[in-house]
Amino acid sequence: MRVANAPVSYGAFELTVGVLPNVPGPEEVLAAVAHAGYEGIELGPPGYLGGGALLRERLDRVGLALVGGFIPIHFSEPEHWDEDLAMMAVTLDLLHAGGGTEARPVLSDAGSPLRVANPGRAATDMRLGLDDRGWRSFGEGVRRAAELARACGFEPTFHHHAGTFVEAEWEIERFLETTNVPLLLDTGHLLLGGADPVQALRSWRSRIDHVHLKDVRVDVMRKAIADHADMPECWRREIFCELGSGDVDLDAFLAELVDYTGWVVVEQDWMPEPGDTVAEAVAAQVRNREWLRRHEDC
Repeated sequence: MRVANAPVSYGAFELTVGVLPNVPGPEEVLAAVAHAGYEGIELGPPGYLGGGALLRERLDRVGLALVGGFIPIHFSEPEHWDEDLAMMAVTLDLLHAGGGTEARPVLSDAGSPLRVANPGRAATDMRLGLDDRGWRSFGEGVRRAAELARACGFEPTFHHHAGTFVEAEWEIERFLETTNVPLLLDTGHLLLGGADPVQALRSWRSRIDHVHLKDVRVDVMRKAIADHADMPECWRREIFCELGSGDVDLDAFLAELVDYTGWVVVEQDWMPEPGDTVAEAVAAQVRNREWLRRHEDC
């Protein structure tokens, strides 16, 4: 098992880069990830870590492997496929420049305004999900994206994600039935979607080839769902917390993960508020790495 970190743990992701004034730059994040003892990093928003020779140079300088890149696509909306797949090609070029074909294209549904506004609710309200026709379209979109990735020498994986059409356990099951793409299991998004990460790992083990390790404060999560908080508000409320300080049974999950040989990416999604600095996020990721060493000797 190899352990990586991600820019989102330092406040750098699609909703913050180029939007908020206090998002750390790539050099600062790369140095922090390497200093904390992680072996790899995910890409963050396309271009955030740089591109081409600059990306490779930055990674080599701190000794980090590029392990994957997040690619949101409106899989249920064919009218957006051409544009989304063109953007996917840009990310594939970045992955190739920074990590070769060992880096993973991380496909994810781009969701819809309704789903972004209602994270965590599809587990009990199936009306928020796709109908059979929607799933047929979704499956075709995934097929096209996977075909593009494989034509470029990559094996894609799929990230179930809160606030999208693949969030609740029943939606992940439908995704697995509909496609042949491996699954990225994210402990935090899974719990927010109403499922048990340990049972999910047991049930879907044969399809899981990438892991995002998160912890979740269930009391904060339940309050956010009750308040109909949207996904950005869930991040602002810091649903995702340091490893071992929340309610995910991470020890049981890691015990079940025995013999897994892929990447485990530690993530603690963080959206900086005005006045926040990256110093606490940097310290938190050091503590996360230390926690994982103590609990899995890795």
